[in-house]
Amino acid sequence: MKERVLPTHDGGRLALYSYGTEEAPGERRVLLIGGAFLTALIYRPFSIALAKGLGDGWAVDVYDRRGRGKSSEQPADYSMATEIEDVRTVLKATGARNILGHSLGGAVALNAVQEFTGTALVPDKLAVYDAAVNIDGSIDTAWLDGFEDAVNQGRVGHALAHMKKATSPGSTMARIPEPVLAGLMAVLSRTRINRMFRQVMPSGVGELRAAYDEKDHARDFSVLPANTHFMAGGKSPAYYRETAQRLHQAVRGSTYLLSPKCFHGSIPAAVKELVADIAAYFKEERPDGESRPDEAEAIRAPRG
Repeated sequence: MKERVLPTHDGGRLALYSYGTEEAPGERRVLLIGGAFLTALIYRPFSIALAKGLGDGWAVDVYDRRGRGKSSEQPADYSMATEIEDVRTVLKATGARNILGHSLGGAVALNAVQEFTGTALVPDKLAVYDAAVNIDGSIDTAWLDGFEDAVNQGRVGHALAHMKKATSPGSTMARIPEPVLAGLMAVLSRTRINRMFRQVMPSGVGELRAAYDEKDHARDFSVLPANTHFMAGGKSPAYYRETAQRLHQAVRGSTYLLSPKCFHGSIPAAVKELVADIAAYFKEERPDGESRPDEAEAIRAPRG
């Protein structure tokens, strides 16, 4: 692993970590943009696995977004525009020609490439898994006020309970009365991973509002390149699958792939099936090395 710090356009800094072949050329570099509350460290197992799956001569770059890890805090005027400029900074520093976004990082990736339309920064390949995009108000943001209040008051269990009930509708957790769930989440927050989660909660409020407060429309993303690949987990909340399908329909020539056994956290968990699928996409081959044109045709059929 190679670690370095990049200066940002507004005087901040981004901690960048690279795995695989250090001097890999841009066309063999994948920039990974992580999800809400998650640090680059959490993506380390996946980054290592993907670099190995891609093979010799490839590299995976992942950075701490603002407010986490060794990167600087979110600026006072933080917005999605900040995230887009940070993507620009990392692409220029690494030369990466491929982008992979996970969850809210998928929303950042899609908005960034939308912004880069017509410039040299449009990637050769763009893939998103369970992209958290608020399409036509598909995300109920009413819970954000309660979440923000709980974070500001230091009531970690209640903040986690608000988020869990909102992001996992229909789950067993969502059916637990909030006071009980808050107590349970407070206990869970004592684990090592959740202690890290608590540290990034304040920045999480900002990034969730930046991504969710403005309602996007599927057609807004129709300018994305035809090489865009939308992915969703079969065990993820239905919202992610529905969003991926709607975006796939809107982006002419895009592709869509459902990973039946995968869940929302399958990327940081480095689930082998998903690592293989993603590596195959960036290498333009099936995971087993065969083209299987009949299946490829079904998945890659142009839309729009």
